[in-house]
Amino acid sequence: MTAPTAAPPGAPDTDTTVLDVSGVTLRFGGLTSLDHVDLSIRRGVVAAVIGPNGAGKTSLFNCLTGAYKPQEGTVHFRTADGRRVQINGRSPHRINRLGIARTFQNIRLFPALSALENVQVGVESRQRSGALGAILGLPRSRRDERQSVEEASRLLELVGLAHRTHELSGSLPYGDQRRLEIARALGTGPELLLLDEPAAGTNPAEKRGLEDLIHRIAGTGVTVLLIEHDMRLVMSVAEQVTVLNFGQVIAQGRPDEVQRDPRVVEAYLGSAADAAAQGTDESQRRRGPADPAAPTPSEGPDA
Repeated sequence: MTAPTAAPPGAPDTDTTVLDVSGVTLRFGGLTSLDHVDLSIRRGVVAAVIGPNGAGKTSLFNCLTGAYKPQEGTVHFRTADGRRVQINGRSPHRINRLGIARTFQNIRLFPALSALENVQVGVESRQRSGALGAILGLPRSRRDERQSVEEASRLLELVGLAHRTHELSGSLPYGDQRRLEIARALGTGPELLLLDEPAAGTNPAEKRGLEDLIHRIAGTGVTVLLIEHDMRLVMSVAEQVTVLNFGQVIAQGRPDEVQRDPRVVEAYLGSAADAAAQGTDESQRRRGPADPAAPTPSEGPDA
């Protein structure tokens, strides 16, 4: 039997597409955060959304997870059992139950709970035992409790935190907290994992560890879509890259293709040039008024 041909980035394929975003537009009053965004993610890949600050990346994630409801367009997700479900307009917890989980730019853990207990929160979100069963100690509740501990322990091993199992999450180093949040998201059993700037605030060694972790997660069959500013990380893990600028998709394809796209170069160089100019102004402000004896630009040799 001939294997199905994988769709190129941006082209929906009913056999391999896990996420299909079509014409999504999000406005806040007179501000357009996303402008007719199209995006297609094939099952089992690691994909990335990149772009300058303010490009609309997190707004897109919020639309995919139900935090925002776009005014135009559709988002379809293919569940583990093969159903193609329109998810825009659904509540976040219903989208999560369908098989989409996320992490956030700002870590959102329960600091007074242990690493194990934080991951159990994710695992238990898909269990059926209620509070009453736990209070009464019913057999099903006890069984679910054992299973949640086993699954949470497995996920801590996956993310490299088995040695932190019983430590309070609030006491963990920053990079370990990032990994713990990923483990908790995986606890919900997602088909699609959204990582919002997972390398933010981490050091080079932690970034290398994160690269390995993303590959391990993808190896378990989970599709990964990440927002990330660290281009070295993006180019090392992503098979498919989508570039946003001012809420619009300006490029999409393989990492090497996107890197060479003139529109991407312009978007990033423009941001870099602006930042450099701001840095120069700030440096001048900190130095104070210029030496009155020093030559001004108009007094230079080419004036």
